[in-house]
Amino acid sequence: MTSETAQGWGRRLLWPAVATAIAFAILMALGTWQVERLQWKLQLIERVEQRPGLAPVELPPTDEWPLMTEEAWDYRPVTVTGRFLPAEAYYYLSLGKPNGLHAGPGYFVYAPFEIEGGGVVMVNRGFVPEPMRQPETRPESAAPQGTVTLTGLWRRDERGNMLTVEPDRAKNIWFVREAPKMAASLGVTDVAIAPFTIDLVARHTPPGGLPQAGETIMTFTNNHLQYVVTWYGLGAALIVVFIVFARGERRKARD
Repeated sequence: MTSETAQGWGRRLLWPAVATAIAFAILMALGTWQVERLQWKLQLIERVEQRPGLAPVELPPTDEWPLMTEEAWDYRPVTVTGRFLPAEAYYYLSLGKPNGLHAGPGYFVYAPFEIEGGGVVMVNRGFVPEPMRQPETRPESAAPQGTVTLTGLWRRDERGNMLTVEPDRAKNIWFVREAPKMAASLGVTDVAIAPFTIDLVARHTPPGGLPQAGETIMTFTNNHLQYVVTWYGLGAALIVVFIVFARGERRKARD
């Protein structure tokens, strides 16, 4: 192959090579992101498998709340003493594998809980079916009166994104678990609001059966390894295709 022919071959490969490099970088980035997601999901599954069985610990005071991280606290049993405030917010979900009798579309019922010593934490009292969101539709579901001690699982707050449905503030229906915003919508202000929530354990289910406590979601799909193989495999296939293409172009130029 003469130098002139080689230069022509190189020019023909320039833009395909650039496009291949860009596509390969994107595929590698997607694969690496899925590796990171895989590690996060494995850590989450490990927390779910180990922490709920630990002995409950007393919830730290308000000045320590900003230091309580998801990695250290999520799904950990805690106890808290105080009293329920008279208000409710509703987190929409479809409960697929219940521990109790009720499942399907419905709501987790969140109530503000004023802690002895200061601060308010949003407490997930449990699940109610969709037609029974309003308290008057479920007799004997009122929160206990006076000072009580609760046991539940510490749950991280959630953050919405551009695809998140906005809450229906008129009905206090939420699609993302954002404790400070939920508390503020119920008129709980001028007090420290916990940046996390507590899911009550099953023994706190009222005599009437609702809200159905002990329904913390603890099952997760984990397809990230499949995605890792897919993205990295596509990257490898792309390189092979480009090599075959380049050899074909070189053969044409030589002929």
